[in-house]
Amino acid sequence: MNGAESLLNTLINNGVEVCFTNPGTSEMHFVAALDEVEGMRCVLCLFEGVLSGAADGYARMARKPASTLLHLGPGLGNALANIHNAKKGHSPMVNIVGDHATYHLQYDAPLTADIEGIAGPVSHWVHTSAASADIARDTAEAVRQAGFSKVATLMLPADVSWGDNPDGPEGAVSVASPAAVPASRIEDALARLRSGANCMIMVGGRELDNQRGLMLSRIGKACGARVCTEVFPARLARGAGTAVIDRLPYLAEMAIEHLKGVEQLILVGAPPPVSFFAYPNVPSKMVPPGCQEFVLAGPDDDIDQVLEDLLEKLDALDVEPDVHSLDIPDLPQGNLDVNAAAATIAHFLPESAIVVDEANTSGLSLFPLTARAQPHDWLNLTGGSIGFGLPAAVGAAIACPERKVVVLEGDGSAMYTIQALWTMARENLDITVVIFNNHKYSILELEFARTGARGGKPGPNAASMLDIGSPDMDFVSIATGMGVRATRATTAAEFNEQFAAAVKAPGPRLIDAVVPTLF
Repeated sequence: MNGAESLLNTLINNGVEVCFTNPGTSEMHFVAALDEVEGMRCVLCLFEGVLSGAADGYARMARKPASTLLHLGPGLGNALANIHNAKKGHSPMVNIVGDHATYHLQYDAPLTADIEGIAGPVSHWVHTSAASADIARDTAEAVRQAGFSKVATLMLPADVSWGDNPDGPEGAVSVASPAAVPASRIEDALARLRSGANCMIMVGGRELDNQRGLMLSRIGKACGARVCTEVFPARLARGAGTAVIDRLPYLAEMAIEHLKGVEQLILVGAPPPVSFFAYPNVPSKMVPPGCQEFVLAGPDDDIDQVLEDLLEKLDALDVEPDVHSLDIPDLPQGNLDVNAAAATIAHFLPESAIVVDEANTSGLSLFPLTARAQPHDWLNLTGGSIGFGLPAAVGAAIACPERKVVVLEGDGSAMYTIQALWTMARENLDITVVIFNNHKYSILELEFARTGARGGKPGPNAASMLDIGSPDMDFVSIATGMGVRATRATTAAEFNEQFAAAVKAPGPRLIDAVVPTLF
C-alpha cells in the first residue's frame, strides 16, 4: 500500500468520505488511489476557490469535515478566500496539499512555494509529512486537529504519496468534544442577568439550530434580557416554529443604535461586536460606553449545556418561547425588484430547504421578508470574503441530497466562483440559483458613500469601477454553457413562474433576476 492509499483509507476510517478536488501533477498518485480505495466520493471543481467553499458548505450541513485536494502553493493560494470564510465560521476542514517530491525541492522549480507559510494564516494546524511511513499517522492527526470546528492543512510531497507505507492506514481517532463551561462562569452570567441592568445575550458560533433558539427565547423572557445573533451566524434555523431572535445589523451605524442602552452584553459563541470596516467618525467597537462584555461561552464550548443550565437556574423550562408563525405572502405582480422576489421566494420556499445567502445589498430585504416562510436553514457569509455562495451550495447539496438548496447570489459575487455551476451540473445537484442582477457592485456604491471618499460621490472614473455593466453579463448563456438550465426574469410574474418551476424540478436551475439597485 502506498502513501496515498493509506491516506485515503485513514480519511475514510475517520468518517471523512467526501473530497473536493482540483489536482495537478504532484497529486497523481492520490488520484490513482481513488480507483484502488473504495468509500471516497471525489468531487471535481474547476477552481480551487470553489472546492474550498464547497468544503465549508458541506461541513456546516454535515457537521463534520470534508477533505480538499489542492495543487502546490498556487492551488492553495487560489483557495484561501473560502478557507478564510470557513475559519471565521468555525467549519472543520482537512486540506491535503500536494507538494514536490522532497528531493526535488532543492532545485526551486517554478511551482515551488512556501506552502506552510501560505497555509498558516487560514489554518489552525499545519504540517508537512516527511515520509510514506508517516502519512497515515499524520492524516489521522489532521482529522483530530480539525475536530468539529478547525482547519487542518497537511502537505503531501509526491514521493511520500507514491512511496510504500508498510504500516498501512490508521484507524479512527478520538475527536475532542465541546469544552465544558465552569460553573463559576454560569453563576457570573446569572448574576448579571438578575442584576436589573439592561442585558443582551448575543449568540453566534457554528450554528443556532431550532432547539438553541427556543432555549434562548425562554431564557430572555425569564430574565428580561434581549436576545440577538451576531451579524452573520454560520448556520441559522429560520421560518415557522423557530424562535423570534433579532440579528445584529450589518451597517455599523444601525448596529450601534441596536446596542444603545445595553449595560451587560453576554456573549455565547459570538465575538464582541465590531464594525466590519473603519469609517471616519464611527467607532470600531459598537457597544455603548460603559457596557460590560462578558464571554459566557466561546464557539468551541458546550453551548447546549450552558443554555440548559441557564434554563434550569432561571426556572425557565416552562416559559413559552416567542416563535414565528407561518405567514405565506401573496404572489407579487408588476415590476420585479428585490422585495417582490423576496415575497415569491417566501411563498414557494420548500420546507427544510437550505438557503445560502450571498445576495449582499439585496440580502438586506431578503432576510427579514423570509422570516416566516416554511422552516429552513440559512447559511451566511461568515468571513466577508466574496465568492462563497455558489460553492457553499455545492457542498450543502452533497451533504444533504434530500433537501432543496436555494442560493441567493449577487451578480458581482457570482463571478468570483461562477465555475461552481459546472460542478452543480456534473453532480446533478438539487440547487436553485437566483442571481440578483443589477449590473453594479451595489454594495461598494453604498460603502463609497459611507466612507466619505470624495464627499461620498464618485466621479466618472470611480463610478466606472463600481459598474459591472457595459457589457451586461448574460447569466443565462453562462449557465447554459456550463450545463445548467437557466431562464431570465424581468417582471414579478416571470419570476413567480420560473422560481416555482425551479424549486419543484430536481437538479440545478438558475434564474437571472434583473432587478434595480436598492440605492
